[in-house]
Amino acid sequence: MYKAEYERWLAHALSDPDLKPELESVAGDDEAIKDRFAVSLKFGTAGLRGVIGAGTNRMNVYVIRQATQGLANWVRTQGGSQTVAISFDSRNKSDVFARAAAEVLAANGVKVRIYSALMPVPALSFATRYYNCNAGIMVTASHNPAKYNGYKAYGPDGCQMTDEAADVVYAEIQKTDVLTGAKAMPFEEGLAEGLIQYVGEDCCEALYAAIESRQVRPGLCANAGLKLVYSPLNGSGLVPVMRVLGDIGITDITIVPEQKDPDGNFPTCPYPNPEIFEALRLGLELAEKNGADLMLATDPDADRVGIAVRCKNGSYELLSGNEVGVLLLDYICAARMENGTMPKDPVMVKSIVSTPLADVVAAHYGVECRNVLTGFKWIGDQIARLEAAGEVERFIFGFEESYGYLAGSYVRDKDAVIGSMLICEMAAYYRSKGSSIKEELERIYTQYGRYLNKVDSFEFPGLSGMDKMAAIMEKLRSQPPREFAGYRVLTVADYEKGTVTELATGNTQPTGLPAANVLIYGLEGGAAVVVRPSGTEPKIKTYFTTLGKDLAAAEAQKEALAAALGPVLA
Repeated sequence: MYKAEYERWLAHALSDPDLKPELESVAGDDEAIKDRFAVSLKFGTAGLRGVIGAGTNRMNVYVIRQATQGLANWVRTQGGSQTVAISFDSRNKSDVFARAAAEVLAANGVKVRIYSALMPVPALSFATRYYNCNAGIMVTASHNPAKYNGYKAYGPDGCQMTDEAADVVYAEIQKTDVLTGAKAMPFEEGLAEGLIQYVGEDCCEALYAAIESRQVRPGLCANAGLKLVYSPLNGSGLVPVMRVLGDIGITDITIVPEQKDPDGNFPTCPYPNPEIFEALRLGLELAEKNGADLMLATDPDADRVGIAVRCKNGSYELLSGNEVGVLLLDYICAARMENGTMPKDPVMVKSIVSTPLADVVAAHYGVECRNVLTGFKWIGDQIARLEAAGEVERFIFGFEESYGYLAGSYVRDKDAVIGSMLICEMAAYYRSKGSSIKEELERIYTQYGRYLNKVDSFEFPGLSGMDKMAAIMEKLRSQPPREFAGYRVLTVADYEKGTVTELATGNTQPTGLPAANVLIYGLEGGAAVVVRPSGTEPKIKTYFTTLGKDLAAAEAQKEALAAALGPVLA
């Protein structure tokens, strides 16, 4: 089958100068053909993601058109405005794929609002809501290596598409021939007929106003003298982040020159992820040279932000997403209490794999902490529930350990623009009172305990990767570990089964959350081990939470737990 599909593509691509050379280059190479054509990229709640190239298992205009035809079929059953918003980041072919999606939607009579230049995830979520769209499309592969691109689909609330809607879209995609099944209209014709329109300046200004309205100490930054180094990592964050920081009065900003301009090849960091040191290395060198208070980096689609803070000895320390999340929670709560702007019955939301230190800090301020499945759409779902009850102002903050933050209900996905603004405001405030982010983090650890949260990843590349991952998860369920590194397992939370089991008694309780392929082992002494296959990449992630008398003790326990779990995932 895959060989026949390859031949069909080769015949079709004779007029396609983009894909023809790649298809011809793999002629006679069975493994290469199989890798490209044996399977198709699957459309799920995270949309599509894959390597750019020729074939059904690659990201290209044909796969984009097929997916968009499936989306258009769904939209046409939804009533409403019959409109879809589209944005794209700096990745290779993001603009091409965005235009291809617009051409398919227009040909199906679905109106399009597309950004005229690259804009990040939060801008797409905002436009979807602003124009009362049925759906939104963000062309991005987030922080994956340069060879990847992707297609995220959003529902009318600006949140990533629900499982139910994604299943319908996927069924429609499967009915659509990848090469010939999608309708398409030339982009310029769509513009001329009014089916395709660019996102207006009014929408962009409304987004910036919504973000800036979430300052917790307005006016503070203008006179704080904060010195900042910023890197957009060659992505889409430069324009919105600089606009918002400038508006709130932060002007001493040095941009990392090699990472300033949009570039889908990400020449200075093969993995443009603000979670890792290599991506921030140039920024850190510049921060040390300039004596900056703070170094900040946003990922290509600007929904994640990572930071490095200056220590007393002049060195810089990268903070984890958990640490920044807890710092922001503590800062927002303290400021709102001080200013009298804390709502009645406040709510913060985090993922189940994020640090339990946030639960403790929230409780200290009388804030309800809701724990949800991994994926920011579940945080968006909690905001939607509050909104439906007429209580959306109760939501004050949400975060994931993977460097995603949101304060406010103006969008329903993580937002590195507001994250950058609040981090800078927090840094400016602590600087103004003679402290620093690093010192305040140590205060939090002294007050609540030395929590440590670390994440390891195990990759399973190739066509058999997903099968290997499934076998590992099945073995963990059929032969549940009784201990890790000598620490007894007290509870097992299996979110696929929806149960939490006490091993000593066999008693079970419901998790209270939707089904998800996640296992959490609660250990004696308060430590926890989480095992979760990624929803977008061929890898299993393991999360370790330890609580020690000091950092060394917490790190030693983490290493012991990781060593014990390693053979299971080998």
